[in-house]
Amino acid sequence: MNKKTTYLILMLICTIGFWLFNNFYTPGTYTDTSVIKDKEQVSLDNYLQPSSTTGDIIKHNYYTLSYNEKYEQAEWVAYFLKKEHLSYDDRKRPYFIEDPKVKTKSADWRNYKRSGYDRGHLCPAGDRRFSLQAYNETFYTSNIVPQKNDFNAGIWNRLEKKIRQWVKKDKQLYVVTGGILKGNMDEIGDEDVAVPNYFYKIVAKGKGENLKVIAFLFPHQESTKPLSSFVVTVDKVEQETGINFFRALPKPTQDKLEAKVNATNWAL
Repeated sequence: MNKKTTYLILMLICTIGFWLFNNFYTPGTYTDTSVIKDKEQVSLDNYLQPSSTTGDIIKHNYYTLSYNEKYEQAEWVAYFLKKEHLSYDDRKRPYFIEDPKVKTKSADWRNYKRSGYDRGHLCPAGDRRFSLQAYNETFYTSNIVPQKNDFNAGIWNRLEKKIRQWVKKDKQLYVVTGGILKGNMDEIGDEDVAVPNYFYKIVAKGKGENLKVIAFLFPHQESTKPLSSFVVTVDKVEQETGINFFRALPKPTQDKLEAKVNATNWAL
């Protein structure tokens, strides 16, 4: 066998190996069961955890979600963001991998390849830079949704940055977010991952009777309008999603909190 033939065979082996690695290899899990959950995240279970239309609630160390197998994504992801969470540590982006806690398996990341859509985080990786474990957990595919690049990098990113500004003053915020999973939606990949036409985000601060809430509902498109243009009532988001977001609160408190648009407690 001459050198040219040997070289070609080696190149072929390398090419096949790279293709197999790129298309079939993913790490098993990012979950470390030895890590103690953030105590505030645990309180989601008893205080602020929304209802689930599917009953498939997944609890990770640094966020909780309700998975909707029909649409291959979370109907909501909820987490606490604290001032001490803010970090600018430069972390290496890991692989997007299936969520090992989703019994039906979350969507494979390859559904997004050449789809024209970003793998948009619901719990942002930028909110979880304070530890490698917290950061890596945001790369489960149960925490991502198809988003147009200009929307993901545009007004959606503007709101995420605004929330980080708020937490510097308010010390701790509760965030719940997701897509509106209904109506005629585009689909991507072999698993028919739904592309929401609208996205919502609800932010709360304080506790009990002193809880302050603001809700946003965005069409899935970039906009140069101010964030205040997309403020809606929590009732509106509940109507669109079928989810009860503050079910642990007394009914009179819920009704008062969810029925009105009140942006006076938020610097928009």
